[in-house]
Amino acid sequence: QVQLSESGGGLAQTGGSLRLSCAASGRTFSSYPMGWFRQIPGKEREFVACINGSGGSAYYADSVKGRFTISRDNAKNTVYLQMNSLKPEDTAVYYCATVRRYPVVRPAEYGYWGQGTQVTVSS
Repeated sequence: QVQLSESGGGLAQTGGSLRLSCAASGRTFSSYPMGWFRQIPGKEREFVACINGSGGSAYYADSVKGRFTISRDNAKNTVYLQMNSLKPEDTAVYYCATVRRYPVVRPAEYGYWGQGTQVTVSS
């Protein structure tokens, strides 16, 4: 079983930056591609970015391309989401999750999920 724990959320101003972290348990972390999603109350969970097991390839939603960067440190069992040039529409709860293949954008294909971290961007 894999346990995921997100951190790094908070309040940022428009144009600001935040870096989210997702710490994972389990010795096979590097075997799994990872993804980041976000969700606003009352809306479906939205794909943000995913990264393959080695960290050599990443895929982004058009809404964040060029502003967000996903990366991972397999030695630390951690995946990151660097968010720059934040916009109010980036406000959401952000979740990390594991998946068995790459790239995958459908949340239903992801297996283990973290509890989420709130990101709020003020205008």
